[in-house]
Amino acid sequence: MKVLIDIPDNQVTFGMKVLNSLSFVKKAKQMSTENVELWETLKDAASQVRLHKQGKIKLKTAQKLLDEL
Repeated sequence: MKVLIDIPDNQVTFGMKVLNSLSFVKKAKQMSTENVELWETLKDAASQVRLHKQGKIKLKTAQKLLDEL
């Protein structure tokens, strides 16, 4: 299982030492700013798709997106 943990910038070194010292943690690595932004964007997109499937919001069609370009 993968878990995403948000650690304040001034505590990253300590947090990584703690995570890596735990025997059950297979791999702990930092995410770049670009990857964090991509993660948030994908999370928002998945949320919108979920809401659309539930009928709570209406999404644009692919044709409308292409017309905007």
